[in-house]
Amino acid sequence: MLRAALLDFNGVLVNDEPIHLRLFQRLLAEEGLEGFTEAEYWERYAGLDDRAALRALLEGSGEVPDEPRLMRLIARKSSYYQEEIRRQGYPFFPGAAAAVRALAGAGLHLGVVSGALRDEVVGALAQEGLGESFKVLITAEDVAASKPEPEGYRRGVAALNAAPPLPERLLHPHEVLAVEDTPAGLQAARAAGLTTLALAHTYPRAQLRADLILDRIADLRVADLLAR
Repeated sequence: MLRAALLDFNGVLVNDEPIHLRLFQRLLAEEGLEGFTEAEYWERYAGLDDRAALRALLEGSGEVPDEPRLMRLIARKSSYYQEEIRRQGYPFFPGAAAAVRALAGAGLHLGVVSGALRDEVVGALAQEGLGESFKVLITAEDVAASKPEPEGYRRGVAALNAAPPLPERLLHPHEVLAVEDTPAGLQAARAAGLTTLALAHTYPRAQLRADLILDRIADLRVADLLAR
């Protein structure tokens, strides 16, 4: 029986993957690394946090980036992202806020496990009035290894068990639903032992391996999940 849910952010709640693609292209062009294509982004980098993606991109160009350089690039990309958000707001998927409220209303313990920066997640949840629905936020700053490594999900389950309101009994990983949109995220959730729900927001169904696959978060029906 499902008793909790950990949701990804980019591509699950917020439709901002196209923004991240555009900003990676802008940032790399400024660094003299032209030719980063949309196909490369979807094939190799969607689902990674900025640190892992930028490290891989720079290493692919023959550079061995040090930590200060990575941090400067992450900060610059974050500033570009905030410029976009100030212009248009966080682009939530239709039905995403309603799905979160339905999950919380059913008594599930909720958290976010994302490679996004904490400020981005907090700002988006505040925009939709969802901050009180989540008791746990695991973001890029909280983990040493991004998805597809399972660290974020393992930390998420541990935090759900430790943060008030405490569950009546310990949550086991198989009782926690991971809601993801990328193969990397689903791999991380499976490795942590979670039940998986894939949303075909970003990748076609054929590329997603999960216990349940839905086309859109708007199709999520809590009663059906709890009956599984």
